[in-house]
Amino acid sequence: MIDNNVFRDVSYGMYLVSTKNETSSGCIINTLVQITSTNPLIAISLNKNNATHNEIVKSKRFAVSVLSEETNQEVIKTFGYFSSKDINKFDNVKYEEKENLPVVLEDISSYLICKVENIIDCETHDIFIGRVELTEKVSNKIPMTYKYYHENRKGTSPKNAPTFIEEKKKDAYRCTICGYIYDNEKEEIPFEELPDDWVCPRCGVGKEQFEKL
Repeated sequence: MIDNNVFRDVSYGMYLVSTKNETSSGCIINTLVQITSTNPLIAISLNKNNATHNEIVKSKRFAVSVLSEETNQEVIKTFGYFSSKDINKFDNVKYEEKENLPVVLEDISSYLICKVENIIDCETHDIFIGRVELTEKVSNKIPMTYKYYHENRKGTSPKNAPTFIEEKKKDAYRCTICGYIYDNEKEEIPFEELPDDWVCPRCGVGKEQFEKL
C-alpha cells in the first residue's frame, strides 16, 4: 500500500521556472535539487502537460526564480494555476530580461539561469538537468517552502504537480483552476445558494469553474 500523504513529508521549495522561445512562458514547480557544486548542475521536474515544459524542450534554456515567503499570492495564482497557452502571465508581474530569458523578480530571494544539458523521461514528468550559467542573490527574504505554502497560504497542489492528491468525495465543490475546496459541511451557506457573482477566494474564477465532488 502506498499512502501519498507520506510524500508531503519530503522537503520541497517553491520556484518559478520561466523560459522564452517565440513567446515567454512560466510555471510554478516544487521540485529542484542541486546536483553538483563545481561547474554546478541542478535538476528540475516538470509535467509534460505544462506549456512551459514544451517551451524548455525547444529553447534548451530556463530561469528559476526562488520564491520567498513574501511573494505576492497573485504571482503564485497566475503562474501556478493558469496556462501560458491561455494568458500572458508576465503582463502584471515585475520581471526583467536576463540573458534573453524572462526572470520574475517580484519579492524573490534569488534566481538562476541554466542551459539544458540532459532530459530524463520519467513517465508523466521530465527531469531537466541544467548547467547553471548565472545566479544572483536578489534579497535576504526567506525562501518559501512547500510546507509554508500549504500551512500559511492554505495552498493546494495543482493536478500537474507531483504532490497532487485526489480529494475523497464529500458534499463539496472543487475549483478546477486552483483546487480550492468549498466544503458545504464547513461553510455557513451551501455552494448551491451562493450568489451568481461569487468568486473563488483563491484564484478569482466564477462558480461555473467549480465541479462537484
